[in-house]
Amino acid sequence: MLCCYDSAMSETPYDGLTPDRVLDAIESLGLQGDGRVLTLNSYENRVYQLGMEEGPPLIAKFYRPERWSDAGILEEHAFVQALVEREIPAVAPLALGGSTLNERAGYRIAIYRRQRGRAPEFTDFDTLEWMGRFLGRIHAVGALQAYEARPTLDVHTFGHEPRAYLLSSDFIPAELRRVWEGVSADALRGVERCYARAGALQLLRLHGDCYAGNVLWSDDGPHFVDFDDSRMGPAIQDLWMLLSGDRAEMALQLSYILDGYEDFHDFDRRELHLIEALRTLRLIHYSAWIARRWHDPAFPAAFPWFASPRYWQDRILELREQIALMDEEPPGLGQ
Repeated sequence: MLCCYDSAMSETPYDGLTPDRVLDAIESLGLQGDGRVLTLNSYENRVYQLGMEEGPPLIAKFYRPERWSDAGILEEHAFVQALVEREIPAVAPLALGGSTLNERAGYRIAIYRRQRGRAPEFTDFDTLEWMGRFLGRIHAVGALQAYEARPTLDVHTFGHEPRAYLLSSDFIPAELRRVWEGVSADALRGVERCYARAGALQLLRLHGDCYAGNVLWSDDGPHFVDFDDSRMGPAIQDLWMLLSGDRAEMALQLSYILDGYEDFHDFDRRELHLIEALRTLRLIHYSAWIARRWHDPAFPAAFPWFASPRYWQDRILELREQIALMDEEPPGLGQ
């Protein structure tokens, strides 16, 4: 199924994805749209809300070419479907023509039902406990088997490799390059110390990007959307992004999350050593992600400050703060 993408498409992968082509692709899947196409906020892929002649709108995801293999996408789809079969509120792709992944107009496409909801309030303790219960259920399923086609979130894939990519590019201003190079190296040594303190941990299938934008809240509780970044990793990856504030505030929030989580899945508290390590890896990986996508016109438009000295000065300060935080006792460890 995977298309053979030419170099021009790789450089500007969505140039040819006009509204007419989107509608033609959807109709070729047997869906009758009414002509309404609303572009939703997504940089990695292209996602549209499509009005239907009958029934509520549907969501169409056009995958970025060459990011995931077909096998990697289908593994994620199967994981989400397994969650739905266990009545866990995740939004799974629809099977059309016998598959949840189809190819049209040179793009791989998945179709989803629209899920209504509002942003969750992670400052509310009941909300955090509710989130913990469902994340515990998600991880209980995620631990049943491993991904084979998707990578693992670790120090190499989210730290050393993206750092090497940035240093091979021209995005870091010359006057800040040596400083960022040294600080990022120190930060990754700090990450490795955190991993050493945590020791060998269980890896499982994760949501991977469990922040407020990927959780839709309704009167029935949370609904988890967009498993596009799902991969193997430690359970704490799906928990730490729910935390905010100082160490005491995060420890309190974490206690509510784990109260719900441990009703359904065991949590190894050694993973708390990775909270600031994973935050550090995310900072490095995020900058490399923007750099890798710079040829896509949507990225210079959305991140015009990326190559500015101010951006990299702020990143240097963040990494220095993370170096200090990684040497502190993590929140909730003694509880």
